[in-house]
Amino acid sequence: MARAALLGLALLCGTLPAAAEPLRAVATFSILADLVRAVGGPDVAVTSLVGPDADAHSYNPSPADSRTLAQARIIVVNGLGFEGWIDRLVRASGAKAPVVVASAGVNTIAGDPEHDHGGHDHGQDHGPGSGSAPGAAFDPHAWQSVANVRVYVANIRDGLAKADPANAEDYARRAGAYLAELDRLEGDIRAAIAAIPPEHRRVITTHASFGYFSAAYGLTFIAPQGVSTASEASPKDVGRIIRQIRRDKVPAVFLETIADPRLMQQIARESGARIGGRVYSDSLSGPDGPAPTYLAMMRQNLRAFAAALGPG
Repeated sequence: MARAALLGLALLCGTLPAAAEPLRAVATFSILADLVRAVGGPDVAVTSLVGPDADAHSYNPSPADSRTLAQARIIVVNGLGFEGWIDRLVRASGAKAPVVVASAGVNTIAGDPEHDHGGHDHGQDHGPGSGSAPGAAFDPHAWQSVANVRVYVANIRDGLAKADPANAEDYARRAGAYLAELDRLEGDIRAAIAAIPPEHRRVITTHASFGYFSAAYGLTFIAPQGVSTASEASPKDVGRIIRQIRRDKVPAVFLETIADPRLMQQIARESGARIGGRVYSDSLSGPDGPAPTYLAMMRQNLRAFAAALGPG
């Protein structure tokens, strides 16, 4: 009773310490922002520079983005050249916050889909956000492999703990819980792919954003554009893919939510393949869409692939 009375008196007098303000974190795009929220929880206020259903490849930063970075206490980027604009934006903003490269330490694959997709140990970046290498030799879409996202989560956990040591234990606890969710996700992916007949395990998408998914789970992905949507598909590229669809009897092509659908509609029309649905490659959906989180995005894509490519 005495403690309760003292607490009431303190509340009346306004002598209780104010709650700690959440750590201000800025992530470059929506998928990364979701991972930061999962690890940061209520201890972190996360802003995503590139929002849902938007293309980070072709993003044009605004003056408001510069102000957002200047106020950040931690900045989280993908790296591997994905955000070609981030290094310039960090310099222009005068931001002093540490930059965490979420992909540092992942096994990368080649950026050119025509080259060998063997793994390389390329955990180091080429600048504060490793966005300074246009046309990078490495595919930046590392989050399409769940094994790589485990690395992302560990890097985010460690970066948050360093920026906010008082909540380090909470960051570690949430990261551990999220890693368990990733284990369940990976098991579901492998089971769903195993149910697709081997002769159907070919996928046509707009740009080469699923290379890590292919390497990890055994689907073959073919795309008229390279690893960036900023690249243009030539008539030769389109013709090659149409011939390949006909030759290999690829059952379906998929529309990426961040891309203009007209190219894939042309390919479907001229090849005879059907539209297998819309998939999320580089961005989450809005909160009311089918892919508002990384876990939901991966499951949504998996459902689309299984429905279009599965037996029956």
